[in-house]
Amino acid sequence: MEKVLKAFDHINIELNELAAKAFPFLEEPANKALLIAVTITVLIAAVFCVKKFLLPNKISPSNKEKLSQASHLTVDHEATQTPKAQHTTKSDTPTDDPKIPQQSWSEKLRLGLGKTRENLIEGLSGLFAFGNLNEEMLEQVHEVLYRADIGVSTADKLVSNLRAELPKIGTDWEHAQVQLKSKIRQILEEADIPENDSSEGPRIILIIGVNGVGKTTSIGKLGAQFKREGKTVALCAADTFRAAAIEQLQIWGKRIDAEVIAHQQGSDPAAVAWDAVQAAKTREVDVLLIDTAGRPHNKQELMDELNKIRRVISKGFDQAPHEVWLVVDATTGQNAAMQVKAFKEVAELTGLIVTKLDGTAKGGVIIGICDKYKLPVRYIGVGEQADDLRHFAASDFADSLF
Repeated sequence: MEKVLKAFDHINIELNELAAKAFPFLEEPANKALLIAVTITVLIAAVFCVKKFLLPNKISPSNKEKLSQASHLTVDHEATQTPKAQHTTKSDTPTDDPKIPQQSWSEKLRLGLGKTRENLIEGLSGLFAFGNLNEEMLEQVHEVLYRADIGVSTADKLVSNLRAELPKIGTDWEHAQVQLKSKIRQILEEADIPENDSSEGPRIILIIGVNGVGKTTSIGKLGAQFKREGKTVALCAADTFRAAAIEQLQIWGKRIDAEVIAHQQGSDPAAVAWDAVQAAKTREVDVLLIDTAGRPHNKQELMDELNKIRRVISKGFDQAPHEVWLVVDATTGQNAAMQVKAFKEVAELTGLIVTKLDGTAKGGVIIGICDKYKLPVRYIGVGEQADDLRHFAASDFADSLF
């Protein structure tokens, strides 16, 4: 044993001499203490890493129960979801909630036009604080109207009307406001024409528009309105391309108790429309609403397909479709006007449905579209609930705007 101890002492002396030669700074006691502290820190970190990443996790019974519950919930959630490509969007899903406080239609419309009114009225009224309404100020009036997405030609018309009334208006903003409101109402009313109806058989309404404007939701809300009027309604799922479009229309069909005529996804939309027209005639349905796939207004082949749907419908029922309504998103401003121009060239539009008029600053585009294309606005939407899509009234719109 003595020999072993002497051997260890000898080895220790040799190691100390070797360390002193290799690391002379360890001769200082402070440096040696620092090295010891660093070594201990590294060892502690190593132990933590081994415990964290290499050893099995130990879970307490209570935590096991919580983990099991969380895992169960996750599995149930995934099981009830549609495939990723079929997820429905907020705008295409029924969202009525009886717990939500209900506002009157006039309140919703005024709220929906809030930002447009702020841009337009506050901008115009502020101009009159700087003096008389003269030619220089009229240029500024034109700029304010343009920023409200009314459009250049319609802004020209409104300014010309103000110029003609210049001797009467003077510095009085109240008179100018009355004049503008009156002219805007006139523009909207001049574009309004009676809706086409069917003397016998179902009234067939074709709903078209670009992707994401809310066509499917609008169809469901329209169907609910027609049902409230005591009419029988059928829905046609001719949007056979967008994932879950058929299922979304079927949800609305169940909700409003309306039959949905549909084929499988990927079917020929014109064939679906033909079957829907035949079914509506056979079952003596009052109104048939036909959903179509969203299509970019600058894609000619898709626009040609829309024409095919119209031709097929007319073969199944003379003078059909009785209405072709383009759905536009109010938040897109002048892009909505471009869509009207493109669709009007191929679809013989008879009216507009303006959606998402709930807080946008671009509501003035309605005035410009009615003025330029003499196209009536049939319905406007100011929210997610079923009764948030209403008949458009020029006087209500003008009053809410001012």
